[in-house]
Amino acid sequence: MTLNVQVFSDYVCPYCFLAEGPLNEAVAELEGEVEVEWMPFELRPAPTPTLEPDGDYLQSGWRDSVYPMAEQMGVHIVLPKVSPQPYTRLAFEGALVARDRGKADQYNHRMFTAFFQDELDIGVADVLGDCAVEIGLDKQDFREALDSGVYSKECEQQLILGRDVMGINSVPTFVLNSRIGIPGMVPKETLLSVFREQLTAAAE
Repeated sequence: MTLNVQVFSDYVCPYCFLAEGPLNEAVAELEGEVEVEWMPFELRPAPTPTLEPDGDYLQSGWRDSVYPMAEQMGVHIVLPKVSPQPYTRLAFEGALVARDRGKADQYNHRMFTAFFQDELDIGVADVLGDCAVEIGLDKQDFREALDSGVYSKECEQQLILGRDVMGINSVPTFVLNSRIGIPGMVPKETLLSVFREQLTAAAE
């Protein structure tokens, strides 16, 4: 029995980046019993205006919450100077390209570090192509797949699943076996407890 965990997240959400470490640690401890799939969720889909890094909302949120949490976890993270913050739909389509080439986890991690450590504009196709090369993908192949729009429909279906079908309204949200949702930052120990509980129940 393998537990399927879908993690709905947005690449411009710092808490989603911070959630990656505890999740990976919990999954590693369960040695192949948990399968993780990162799923797209746009906090501000076009044409909704994205946030400005100098605005009070981001400045206060990072000062009071993100930076203290990251320091406690030992994670290097910065409020990117990219202004305004990028839309993430194209990056999510790129995630599907990477998935079909066996690089889903590497791409997902690189999107977080590209934005929250290197301060790159991950809404730009050229930036996504460069990141794809860094994780071992062929740039021309990646860009051709991305630019063709062949993944646009599947990406939209995934976005609808989270937003409309499952009713998710905040990220990160962990969904276990397509039915149990756990919102917010979750410590490794809590994830382990929930995962083990679900695996035990499924085995009975």
